Amino acid sequence: MSKMFAEERRKQILEILFEKKRVTIQELANAIEVSDATLRNDLTTLEKMNLLKRTHGGAILEEEVEKEYHFSIRQLKNKDEKYKIAKKALELVTDNQCIMLDASSTALELARLLANMKKRLTIVTNGINTAMELNNNPDLTVILIGGIIQKSSMALEGNLGVGILEKINIDSFFVSANGFTTANGLQDFSVYEVELKKQMIKHASKVIALLDHSKMNKNSIATFASVQDIDVIITNKELERNQTQELNLYNKKLTILYPDN
Repeated sequence: MSKMFAEERRKQILEILFEKKRVTIQELANAIEVSDATLRNDLTTLEKMNLLKRTHGGAILEEEVEKEYHFSIRQLKNKDEKYKIAKKALELVTDNQCIMLDASSTALELARLLANMKKRLTIVTNGINTAMELNNNPDLTVILIGGIIQKSSMALEGNLGVGILEKINIDSFFVSANGFTTANGLQDFSVYEVELKKQMIKHASKVIALLDHSKMNKNSIATFASVQDIDVIITNKELERNQTQELNLYNKKLTILYPDN
């Protein structure tokens, strides 16, 4: 069984849990049509990632995971840190560039800063909230990537809009993630958004990761970029020396930036 198939199956498990809060093995088996043994292995894997708690004969959703899944709640989490990271990212944007923003709450903070600047830019995004934030500035040309709306995050997902990326030269992609580790790179909850983000990474000349401290050393469902794919990491909390050295072993060209105090 392929790794992506396992990831997609685990995403289905989480989506059922987000809806029901509590689920049995039998309910999952009926919905997903795989063996009980496979589902038990999936639940064990997801529990190790702190995404759910095993119960006798099933699982319940971790409360913190439920909170983080919804965009309106994610916007409020570490808001000051995200603003500082976005302000630092703004220094990397120059006039007449074509940049891309993902649908993350950190990229939305950057969009708010860009919306109030006098810079001529073309901005590509899969974030509905991000596009709306930028749209009132006449100096900005905003391109919204098509796809399926994920209502909880107001992100457009899937590969329906990938064709547009092949027609645009993108200077920099500003992207966040649900988790980041040296071994597994940038990771996210949604397999479908991960598939789109892989294409966004592929079509960007430079990848700039916007990661507040809560994302560091944390795993999620699926990887969309390795450390080697990243050009710059902006994070609010200084990394340990050994982690910086480890990152540089994976990618000697990687630059790590911190917000100004």
